[in-house]
Amino acid sequence: MSQVDGSRQPVSCTVKPPVYLQIGEPKAEPGQSGVCVLDVPLPFGKPVSVEEITFKNYYTAYVTVRLEEGFWAGRPTKWVTALRDLPLMDNPHTERGSQDYYSIPGSRWMLVEPDHVVSVRLILRQPSSAWLSFSLEEIKIFPHMEPEPQKEVSDWLSDLILVDQLPDVEGLPDPHTVSSSIQQMWALTEVMQTNQTTASIGRFDVDGCYDISLLSLT
Repeated sequence: MSQVDGSRQPVSCTVKPPVYLQIGEPKAEPGQSGVCVLDVPLPFGKPVSVEEITFKNYYTAYVTVRLEEGFWAGRPTKWVTALRDLPLMDNPHTERGSQDYYSIPGSRWMLVEPDHVVSVRLILRQPSSAWLSFSLEEIKIFPHMEPEPQKEVSDWLSDLILVDQLPDVEGLPDPHTVSSSIQQMWALTEVMQTNQTTASIGRFDVDGCYDISLLSLT
């Protein structure tokens, strides 16, 4: 069975105590009836699209999953069988698989789409009399989560605009001023490179003559 993704969160629910079905006079050992029912009601008023059900087995040979589906506009709920007699043990009389962890994917394994579920009923069977009791432990129900949409280029530009509209942080220069200064420096550099000449320039001479005002007497 598949492993559970630790980043997901299960639905907050409470597993009711197991009910062992009895035929005739009650027996001293309830597990000998061979059939047990576990009800898992989900939070009231919050139907769930079930993506996965996970649990740890405890000597259950087969499990049947029934779902109570809720409807809107005041319509009543109904029970449907989503999975019938899924084997959990290779042989009911041996221990292989009796305490393993299992995962039931909703949309891939179930006979119906597990949408708008308000309660889950697990019907357990153990035909072997070798075990005094049987059940399921650590039952978790994971809802279907829609993946987050990937951001388009327009979304990134919107984020940049929002950041640009934030108030200035104290001690940091205005980004528009810095950008304008960099553009002016770049333009000045381009002009200097364009007008650059290879002719040598003397320190004081002009057309081979010296200006007397630039001479100093010692």
